[in-house]
Amino acid sequence: MFDIVIVLAGALLGFRLLGALGVSRFATWRVSAAHAMAVMLVMTASAHFVPASVEVMPNHADLVGMVPPFVPYPGIMVYTTGVLELLGAAGLVLAATRRAAALCLVLLFALLLPANVYAAVADVPFGGDEATPLWVRIPEQLLYIAVALWAARPVPDGSTRVMRRELAG
Repeated sequence: MFDIVIVLAGALLGFRLLGALGVSRFATWRVSAAHAMAVMLVMTASAHFVPASVEVMPNHADLVGMVPPFVPYPGIMVYTTGVLELLGAAGLVLAATRRAAALCLVLLFALLLPANVYAAVADVPFGGDEATPLWVRIPEQLLYIAVALWAARPVPDGSTRVMRRELAG
């Protein structure tokens, strides 16, 4: 699971580098973080749809194994969360939907926490590797929640101030 954090951090640094090179879309850390989380989500969501016969990466069967027994229809739930991650990723890259997408992702990450706890406690292997310990899973979920909350904050710029004046006056 550390690979996911590396993807998030690498994408964040890559987008900020693009911002430093003059790509205005990535001029702030916050917007770059939103895009980095979108990259991470596309990567993690892809595993939800990978058949069990593919063993070079986590696959649908690995994720079904993480679903706690009290959750009905684990296969459908895995597909559903994959779709939600993809929708969240798309929402993060669009300024108009970034806040709503980020807040929905915070909720999704919170709802996925029991699956992470179950997988650690039940020692469920993931992607052909040993189970990720709980002391790693929980801080990672908290990191994703923190990044999503940070991305949800509006970016102060001239257009935001103009819009506020128009609404007030």
